[in-house]
Amino acid sequence: MNMFLHELKAYRKSTMIWTLSLVALVVLFLSMFPSFSKDAEEFKKLLEGFPVELRKAIGLSVDSIATLIGFFSYAFLYLKLAGAIQAMNLGTSILSKETREKTADFLLTKPVTRAQVVTSKLMAALVSLVITNIVFITATFMMASIVAEDDFNKEALFLIGASLFFLQLIFMALGIVTSVIFPRIKSVISVSLGTVFGFFMLGMISSSTEDQALRYLTPFNYFDSSYITEHASYEASFLVTGALVIMAAVVASYYLYAKKDVHSV
Repeated sequence: MNMFLHELKAYRKSTMIWTLSLVALVVLFLSMFPSFSKDAEEFKKLLEGFPVELRKAIGLSVDSIATLIGFFSYAFLYLKLAGAIQAMNLGTSILSKETREKTADFLLTKPVTRAQVVTSKLMAALVSLVITNIVFITATFMMASIVAEDDFNKEALFLIGASLFFLQLIFMALGIVTSVIFPRIKSVISVSLGTVFGFFMLGMISSSTEDQALRYLTPFNYFDSSYITEHASYEASFLVTGALVIMAAVVASYYLYAKKDVHSV
């Protein structure tokens, strides 16, 4: 039994739905840019009446909102939210479904180690996210090329778009370790939504208060679009933090899954 291909096939429909949803969102947001850019000055005046803390919380920058990169950076906040839910849901369900569907004991009677089980499922989830992001970034560049009236910073657009993949890796890893610690999860989507929205709200608080220490507690603030646009790179400290979170969660998942008791049906 090829577990990797089996899991890839099992999550094919889910991957397709989430990918098309992200593409639909990016098409919707960027299709609004031409109309928005024509009335940019009026919109800027309207934004200036908003409290500074609110503008920071929702990622609105008065200075750059009229540019394609600035507009995409604002829209990307909500694209990240959707992508994080996909990754968290995928990570949480890929191991816990064996307990939920009472197939764990059957799976482990096969001539495979527990490490192989985790690896196969992890690789299937990773490939699903890679496919999603390739399609998403391609759609983003196609739409940007269609709606852009002037030349835009393609490197910044790519780095901002690619940060979705790194964010998803973090939430996928968190989802996997959560499913190992709490294997009897009855509703994966409720756990995923609760976790992601919790981090999202924490990210909005961090943005509004500009608390640097608080940024380390929420993956949503690891990749700042303004910094990426200005420096054409990611912030090294947050990139390292994200990598450590992923490695710690994955290592913990392997260890806990190898030690856990699997109850027979």
